[in-house]
Amino acid sequence: MDIELLRKDMVTAMKAKDKPRKEAISSLISAIKKAAIDEGCREDIPAELADRVILKEMKTVKEQIDTCPDSRADLKAEYQFRYDVISEYAPKLLSAEEVREILEDKFSEVLATKNKGQIMKAVMGELKGKADGKVINQVVAELCK
Repeated sequence: MDIELLRKDMVTAMKAKDKPRKEAISSLISAIKKAAIDEGCREDIPAELADRVILKEMKTVKEQIDTCPDSRADLKAEYQFRYDVISEYAPKLLSAEEVREILEDKFSEVLATKNKGQIMKAVMGELKGKADGKVINQVVAELCK
């Protein structure tokens, strides 16, 4: 994800006086900038870093939705709106089938060991940010049986 696209969309939301959308996009930009500063790439922010931060923010908002009490429908609706806005910018993640294909193609030697920890260690470097960790874990568990 290019941070300039986020900035343009934030300006568009500001012009349309869409405050909730503007705030959601603004929080994404802030999180990306903070991560870039932490990693020492303040000026030239790589798309991979932005994608990673967007996925992390999406996960955080999802947890907020899940833990929000049912009696707070207003808060839940706000979190859901933020989740929907963030998911527009999130990179498309690989499905379980695509993960299985990649594992069987590239990691056949490691899969033969049936050692789940060793497999996860080898695989996560390749698939981090491209697929959900839970999906990867489930596929590896199935392949280890």
